[in-house]
Amino acid sequence: MLGFRTMELGRAQMALSGPAEKLALTLAEGGLQRMTARVLAALLFTDQETMTAGEIADTLAISSGSVSTAIKSLATVGLIERVPAPGSRREHFRLREGAWATLMSGQNAMIGSMREAAEEGITVAGEGSLAGARLAEMRDFYDYLWRELPALIDRWRDNKGDQ
Repeated sequence: MLGFRTMELGRAQMALSGPAEKLALTLAEGGLQRMTARVLAALLFTDQETMTAGEIADTLAISSGSVSTAIKSLATVGLIERVPAPGSRREHFRLREGAWATLMSGQNAMIGSMREAAEEGITVAGEGSLAGARLAEMRDFYDYLWRELPALIDRWRDNKGDQ
């Protein structure tokens, strides 16, 4: 299987490849929970169309509870989705089509919250204060993102078919 290597762990199981583990580490360093990052990497690097929670747990040699928590987190932000699997009684998951644009679109709420937090800070600190100046820069940055990000995502979606 591309992206995975076989390891002996009591019984034959799979482990993430070096590049997949590196991606998971990068995602964790960027703020994603470690197990959530590993589950995302497993779904990104698998050659299978979908994976069950059990397959993910076996692949990563982690508990089903860790997988369940990670799946909830990834589904909530729109990176993965549950998909029907005819003939299977287990839930199947895959990376959502357009996941990265969906994630960034969802981040618009966070951008708005950051802007509001900066605005509230300016009110408390005072516009003429040093803290107020730093907070004004923060507000202006998030204002810019709020205006530009939707158009950027639309341009990416429009150009995606050209590749």
